[in-house]
Amino acid sequence: MSVAPLIDTHLHIIDQSALSYPWLSGAEALNRDFGYEEYAVQARRAGIARALHMEVDVAAGEIEAETTYVAGLANREDSFIAGAISSCRPEDENFAAFLERQVANPFVKGFRRVLHVMPDELSESATFRSNIRRLGKTGLTFDLCVLPRQIDKAMALAELAPDVTFILDHCGVPDIKGNGLEYWRGKIADIAQRPNVIAKISGVVAYADAETWRTETLAPYMHHVIDSFGFDRLVWGSDWPVCTLGGGLATWVAATHALLSGCSNDERARLFSENARRIWNFA
Repeated sequence: MSVAPLIDTHLHIIDQSALSYPWLSGAEALNRDFGYEEYAVQARRAGIARALHMEVDVAAGEIEAETTYVAGLANREDSFIAGAISSCRPEDENFAAFLERQVANPFVKGFRRVLHVMPDELSESATFRSNIRRLGKTGLTFDLCVLPRQIDKAMALAELAPDVTFILDHCGVPDIKGNGLEYWRGKIADIAQRPNVIAKISGVVAYADAETWRTETLAPYMHHVIDSFGFDRLVWGSDWPVCTLGGGLATWVAATHALLSGCSNDERARLFSENARRIWNFA
């Protein structure tokens, strides 16, 4: 049977000797280094062929240093890393100059501003919204990391900038542990109606009960995202090392394969790799 290689669109590398991560002081389970070498061993065993590094919310003054650091990892022989999704601050007045520098760097494939831990009104400011519109001329994507109650705000951004491709991280961060299916289900159906939004099936094991979840626990969430978006608007991600909170990389990859057992090879290929190659334009 042919199995498409995985492109991991959501890899985090944590190196506290190189960069500062203010949020780690409040995240005891993740407050250590998670280096490229550790990931690479697990990724090879899991069938991962390429990866995009996702920003790790470093200190604001180190955003561009993080991209430089990750580019160094990408230059290693046989590196998995094909590009970076950079952090950004669209709420800042100097965003335009920052954006110009990133557009000149082909290693940068898109941006993310973590919103689920920020005040809801952050994305509603005139400066933030004006700067999001600027992305439409660049071809660079914008990842949306929002809670289900914030999906309306994500939809507002997608409508505001219809020529920007938005990536909805982690299936919209469902509260699987708290059985938050019904409210989340409606919000996913709504945002899927926006054609410029892509859903990322990534690391949802971190939102389930680490001791009790099974593939059938995840099935209604993953299958609803697939049904809502269709296989042409889906990508896959590990969310490593956050996925270690729910069992780890190998466990999440195995669950993904099990949950897609009824899909065709063509459908799996689109989700696993082909869509990512198209969206971010890399080999």
